[in-house]
Amino acid sequence: MIKTLAFIMTIAGAIALVIGVLGIFNSLTVGLNPWALGILGIIFFFAGISLLKYANQSGKG
Repeated sequence: MIKTLAFIMTIAGAIALVIGVLGIFNSLTVGLNPWALGILGIIFFFAGISLLKYANQSGKG
């Protein structure tokens, strides 16, 4: 369960980060603020990676 949530958070963070960076450099127009997408992408990506590390160390999941 924890590994699944961590994997989803990591993938969603990576997607939001890519869309945010493309929006910041005006390569892609999105309906949301690209800075918000970039910041949320960073948060979700690092939270997912940290959760994956925790799940692998504790043996849970």
